[in-house]
Amino acid sequence: MEGLHLTADCFNCEAAPEYFVSPESLRLCLSDITIAAGLTIVGEKFHPFTHEDGSPAGVTGALLLAESHVAIHTWPERHAVTLDVYVCNFNHDNGSKARQIVDALIAVFKPGTVSRQELQRGENASDPTTGLITDLTTGLATSLTFEALSDHSFAATRINQVLARHTSAMQDIEIADTSDFGKVMRLDGAMMTSEKDEFFYHECLVHPAAIAHPEPRTALIIGGGDGGSCEELLKHPSITSITLCEIDADVVAMARQHLGNIHRGALDDSKIQHRHEDGFAYVGSCSDVYDLILLDLTDPVSPTGNSLAATCMTEEFFQICARRLTAEGMLVLHLGSPFYHPERFRTTLTKLQTAFAQIHPYTVFIPLYGALWGMAIASKQLNPQAIAASTVNQRIKHRGLPLLKYYNADVHQALFALPNYVKDLMPAT
Repeated sequence: MEGLHLTADCFNCEAAPEYFVSPESLRLCLSDITIAAGLTIVGEKFHPFTHEDGSPAGVTGALLLAESHVAIHTWPERHAVTLDVYVCNFNHDNGSKARQIVDALIAVFKPGTVSRQELQRGENASDPTTGLITDLTTGLATSLTFEALSDHSFAATRINQVLARHTSAMQDIEIADTSDFGKVMRLDGAMMTSEKDEFFYHECLVHPAAIAHPEPRTALIIGGGDGGSCEELLKHPSITSITLCEIDADVVAMARQHLGNIHRGALDDSKIQHRHEDGFAYVGSCSDVYDLILLDLTDPVSPTGNSLAATCMTEEFFQICARRLTAEGMLVLHLGSPFYHPERFRTTLTKLQTAFAQIHPYTVFIPLYGALWGMAIASKQLNPQAIAASTVNQRIKHRGLPLLKYYNADVHQALFALPNYVKDLMPAT
């Protein structure tokens, strides 16, 4: 059973439309490439999918090989394709032939970004406890962040042990111990948070808005099941109530058990009210108003195609959030990477303009994500960028905030200093 297993997830593909919707075109393409690589086809099956209106919705296809298989699935609406090639190396080393097939298919689909993974299978080929792709020469396990950033930019860390793995009704949840980041949480294979660098993300998501508000009392967090945002908010003594709307209760349960160094007991604080329901539905149906609303969400587009956050990144949702904020209230959210996700960065800010008079993006480098990450504060009237450093220092002292690892008065001002390429993504006012 010794063999080589290759996968590739391709995004923003520029291939001809027929390769996304035509089973026959895909069959001929895969067959020609496989035969050219010198492998033996012994069977085949290509099945088209359609939408309810009958329009094409993609194709799943597979070639059965004497050496194992080649499989493909297309998403025409996303210009995406996934590739899967496995070859047996028991009698002959077919690894170069498998790589030739993947290389040729990538050339056909012309992806803008691609995530390639390689797994040696068989006895002693890889560590079965990691569940991650491991390079046998370096021992590094690699995992792309929320969306595949590019084939040159990803977080890499040594996985020591997978501590827990669970498939909820909504997603795959994994807790692993790593050499560089301590314990990490992955959802559907994407890195979400880690013990050692969570303060980069959580402090910058919470404190710029919380400090800019004269006295925040109530907060709503949509997502945030790891508890890191709750823990940061609770450092402000004026906070009386936090509603944590995390749709997947199993994420909270896994965090409670394994990520105590991130939430530090905040998930069980008496000020936290847990709601396990869709954030869009909750905001639309509740009558409460909040001083702060934090969208601590997964990415609205993920390599698996499964995103629980997409509905919370619409004009309609932002307009509902504006109605759920007090006069001095603020909405905080992440925008993705301005370098790798420029269009999402730009369009999200444009959508926010339909609901808020004040929109202020800022950036912070997140080590786990391997990129400069964008965030934004939107409000009806408060401008967090206009808060003087002396006022920030005064409020930090008055509120008795403990010494934070990242955020301080100087950082508050610096976060909003944008590079020119980021300023170019700002929508016209």
